[in-house]
Amino acid sequence: SLLTTGLCILIGYPFAYFMSQLPSRLANLCLITVLLPFWTSLLVRTYAWLVLLQKQGLINNWAISLGLWDEPLKIVHNMTGTLIGMVHIMLPFLILPVYGAMKAIDRDYLKAAANLGASPRMAFWTVFFPLTTPGLFAGALMVFILCLGFFVTPAVLGGGKVIMVSMQIVSNIELFVNWGAASALGVVLLVLTVAILWIASRFLNLDRMTGGGH
Repeated sequence: SLLTTGLCILIGYPFAYFMSQLPSRLANLCLITVLLPFWTSLLVRTYAWLVLLQKQGLINNWAISLGLWDEPLKIVHNMTGTLIGMVHIMLPFLILPVYGAMKAIDRDYLKAAANLGASPRMAFWTVFFPLTTPGLFAGALMVFILCLGFFVTPAVLGGGKVIMVSMQIVSNIELFVNWGAASALGVVLLVLTVAILWIASRFLNLDRMTGGGH
């Protein structure tokens, strides 16, 4: 969950910034591409990545034909494939709140910073970035919480080698018929989720991040 959240931030924040700098028509077109994955089933997207990443998949075949590597790489049924699938599915949940925060920033703030002698880089880090942190924290929190209970994508792309809490709960019930252990893990997952939300609301000002502040 932490790795997926970190990768979503590294990819999603620059992409949201790029979108915020585009004219409205192009920005709306990019927004459609961000929302496009929601139009297909989660299971379909996951199996699409399985087709792309497997040893005889499109990515390996194209890379070998282009001479990028000589033998098929193992990029599925491991942590790498799981992270690729999870990041692809979770990325819109980070981009949308960050983009919304960026579009809400008054550009006069940046002009004022420039008039006071700030370089574009300094204006970004001292003015623009701090104003986008509420959206960034909200998106990162949403991605992390959703990843905690993720099941389908890790189960398919992980090949049983990447075990998430939800997968362990299913194994305890279906394989070992151990309802006690499954219930205990379910309670742990619930408590962990509630604790993270409480910490976010306590220290990160969740009301302000979600737009509910005064």
